[in-house]
Amino acid sequence: MAEHHPHHDPIEENIETHPAKLAIGVAIGAVALVLGIMMLAAFAVGSYGARSLADDPSMSKEAVAKRLAPVAQLVVDPNAPAVPPAPAAAPVAMVSVAAAAPASGGEGAGKKTYETVCFACHGSGAAGSPKFGDKAAWAPRVAKGKDALYASALKGKGAMPAKGGNPALSDADVKAAVDYMVAAAK
Repeated sequence: MAEHHPHHDPIEENIETHPAKLAIGVAIGAVALVLGIMMLAAFAVGSYGARSLADDPSMSKEAVAKRLAPVAQLVVDPNAPAVPPAPAAAPVAMVSVAAAAPASGGEGAGKKTYETVCFACHGSGAAGSPKFGDKAAWAPRVAKGKDALYASALKGKGAMPAKGGNPALSDADVKAAVDYMVAAAK
């Protein structure tokens, strides 16, 4: 009968009989691991093949300051009349706190009032307001008569607050603005 020989694994036998080969394999693996980590770190921070931005004109102090500058500035007029708070249930589209009150009467009072107060909504059609010069949108309102238009503008209607949100406006200024907008829609 044949004798049973245990199966010998050449790798297992090689490691058991040559510990120096095991040490060399571990050392090569460790070096490869360290080099891989260094390359990944260099890639992550961008130092691998990166260029210096020191001489780039877009990185000058002036250019950076211009990009970081605020795009708008809020200026509150301490002399502006206080606006009473709107009722909680009534939606307000635009309330002008510091809008200057146009001079009453005279040529162009309606245009000036429109440009300083009414334009905010009637220029874009915000909250369903009829756009300036839109004949189709203004026609049903004009058909009700100027007294109805004046009453809506003076007392408010829908999302529009009384006097367009500027209580400092005189009734004459509001009526002049209504006349100006109606004339543009005819």
